Amino acid sequence: MEYDNYYQAENLFGNPYPELIDFYTAIKEKGKLLDLGCGQGRDAIALARLGFTVTGIDTSKVGIEQLNAIAEKENLALKGIVENIYSYSNFRAFDFILLDSMFHFGKKEKEKEIRFLNKLIELSNPNTLITICIQKTGKKLEILDSLLSNKQDLEIIDRTELIYKYEDKETNHSSETKYEMVTAKKKKLS
Repeated sequence: MEYDNYYQAENLFGNPYPELIDFYTAIKEKGKLLDLGCGQGRDAIALARLGFTVTGIDTSKVGIEQLNAIAEKENLALKGIVENIYSYSNFRAFDFILLDSMFHFGKKEKEKEIRFLNKLIELSNPNTLITICIQKTGKKLEILDSLLSNKQDLEIIDRTELIYKYEDKETNHSSETKYEMVTAKKKKLS
């Protein structure tokens, strides 16, 4: 597993976006949150610390073990599960669904990612908030916007620009990448 090797470095991707934390901090009624592709728990741990009951899913056993160790140590309402997000379907169990850096919409994965996002939207409950953080490179955001705008049962409630800052202390490499955080609310169709 590729990410099992990457995750030998703890906290590989750094801290969560401050804007993401601000958005979820402002939510008065915390509930059940699903973090798909949670990795080592960069977002999941911070959101559990805010009072959400978080389930994180990732294919990396190493990442999930690190997340679960922190959850146990801090007694957080957080559980990590090793599973392929594309085979997951229990979206109705959650009030909030987060997908941070999960969609790339490249040639090889585009159709698979679109099918998955359609399934997620279809199977989630009315009033579920779905937050997607996506790179603002190529046509990724354009593809996402097109997909979301064609959904009559979704309402975009927030759009926030993000800057992801990556620093590798060992190699002294750093970079900044623009992202967009898009949050949609699933509506009840009459």
